[in-house]
Amino acid sequence: MKCTGALAALAILSACGGSAVAPSSSDLGRPYKYVGRTLFVNGRPVTAARLSPIPRYATMVPDHHAKKKFEYVFNYYGTYASIFNYPKSTQMIGQINGDGGQGCTNVLYGYGKNIMWNIGGPTQMTEYKVPDTPIKTLTTVYSFPSSCAMNTSGDLAVGILYGVSYGPGGQILIFKNGGGSPTVYTTPLDEEFFNGYDAQGNLFADGFTGNRSGFALVELPKGSTKFVTIATSNEVQFPGSVQWDGTYLTVFDQLTNQVYQYTVSGKTATLKGTVQLTGSGDCAQTWIVKGLIYCGDAGNNNGEVFKYPAGGSPVAVFTGSFDFPLGTTAAEK
Repeated sequence: MKCTGALAALAILSACGGSAVAPSSSDLGRPYKYVGRTLFVNGRPVTAARLSPIPRYATMVPDHHAKKKFEYVFNYYGTYASIFNYPKSTQMIGQINGDGGQGCTNVLYGYGKNIMWNIGGPTQMTEYKVPDTPIKTLTTVYSFPSSCAMNTSGDLAVGILYGVSYGPGGQILIFKNGGGSPTVYTTPLDEEFFNGYDAQGNLFADGFTGNRSGFALVELPKGSTKFVTIATSNEVQFPGSVQWDGTYLTVFDQLTNQVYQYTVSGKTATLKGTVQLTGSGDCAQTWIVKGLIYCGDAGNNNGEVFKYPAGGSPVAVFTGSFDFPLGTTAAEK
């Protein structure tokens, strides 16, 4: 497996060789280790592929006046979400304390309408009214939820990285209309990292399988009760965001910093295009809006904005407070 990015030699060996690393002090200021290819920080699994440099802090004053569109960078679980209003500014305008992890909204791509979800606790998921007002919190017996996606009907799909009492993960919980008790689906995955719906209502997810070593993409076809494995026509090295972009199903590869654009027929995803994000360290989660893609960059410890589908170097870099970014999404009120 090809590894890229400026990592410590120990982390490179861990990610490439698959061996566990004893907890030690990292640039994060938190103990970390790799179990197989999965990174654990402070004893919990995370969906990032790489370690972050020392966090950079800046003091910003929250400002919610005359703002419509918001971008969120979710930091380490239980810390905070940093709020922005690009393209008006790249400076942070506020925080949501206690947040972290990943996020999603009630659209397939673009700016969510009035709400966003945060998957940021060991067993809970919180819905917010934009920009920062909590609406409700859902809980689960599974630890740890890792990702989320919504279809056009308002159903919330939540992926599980590790299962009950740190057992096998890979489950998908679907909350009908974003509430109530979920329907639990098993998948071929050992660990679920990211998920997303396409325009037809099919649900896709990626993660690791084969004793938590090999990448896999799976699908729950609309109306079905069983996930199937989807073969990709190219190799994906490390799971990344799964999202519809208006034309293609996209899968991000955290090690190559590339967005793969697929058409899916039956059990095969055929590569139609590749978008290279140059200069990103590790986009632990990406979020596509019209003409742009946002990156919560765990490797560079910031948030970045790229053109989409052009890719290339960032057109903007968010400034403010970051602490090991793991996710990003965008919404408007």
